[in-house]
Amino acid sequence: MARSDHSESVVGGDEGPSSQPPVSVAALSWNLFHGRDHPPDPSLLTWRSRLTGRPTRGRTHEQVNRVLLDEFCAVLAREPWDLALLQEAPPRWLRPLCARTAAHGASALTSRNLGAALRGRLAEWNPDLIASNEGGSNQLLVRAPARIGEVRRLTLARRPERRRMLFARVELAGGGRLAVANLHATAGRPDAAAREIVKAAECAVGWAGDDPLVLGGDLNARQRKVPQLYDELRRRFGLEGPTAPGALDHLLARGLEPLEPARALEETRREVPGDAGLLIRLSDHAPVTARFSATSA
Repeated sequence: MARSDHSESVVGGDEGPSSQPPVSVAALSWNLFHGRDHPPDPSLLTWRSRLTGRPTRGRTHEQVNRVLLDEFCAVLAREPWDLALLQEAPPRWLRPLCARTAAHGASALTSRNLGAALRGRLAEWNPDLIASNEGGSNQLLVRAPARIGEVRRLTLARRPERRRMLFARVELAGGGRLAVANLHATAGRPDAAAREIVKAAECAVGWAGDDPLVLGGDLNARQRKVPQLYDELRRRFGLEGPTAPGALDHLLARGLEPLEPARALEETRREVPGDAGLLIRLSDHAPVTARFSATSA
């Protein structure tokens, strides 16, 4: 059974007025891969590196197996978003991400967070060895002049991993308001992912009320594989705008005019300089961006 709660982290923000003048909103969704890198050359992903923590180097890229908070912060800081929906985010990263991107933030813990302090220390020691076992969260970052108001959380599934939706009402510049729902659906089980997404959409639409809504994240559902899911989201909930037929990451919207359709950013946009002139490619997912215009109430 789905369960909502109001616990966990919120950094900044409170509730404000409810009028809705037109406003442009840039959104970004990114699965952070638990703060790890993922080079384009799979031969660089070795057990030697994973066990010893030593980097492996190719012709153009390296795989570093070290803490990459600074690098993820740098990529997020340089992108022009108002809302950033993050999945597989290390829970301990919320405050530094907010500080370094000039944002308010909120989070919902997902799976493997028992013994968080120990898991965090192990992840600092060897990120690739502990991998997803460090624990995870969905996070929402909101840049000024917008700010986070009400925050809610919904448990979508408990097995095989806990899946949760983070919902927030965002106060926009000029007095407008927007609802945002961020989730990471089950991987490798399309039917389970579809059930979670529909449950999330139903709840998010109900919580949003008359406010426009962005529902996004790593949905683990390709439109070309489950077209009926996206038909249902459009028909029942008014949620439109999947990224591409083969995409897993989406920014769907209801009550918003699309100014720039959702698209995955070029691979180079998530690359940062490494050692010896080589590049580090962050995450195994590309960020997805879209821009919307809210209509007047």
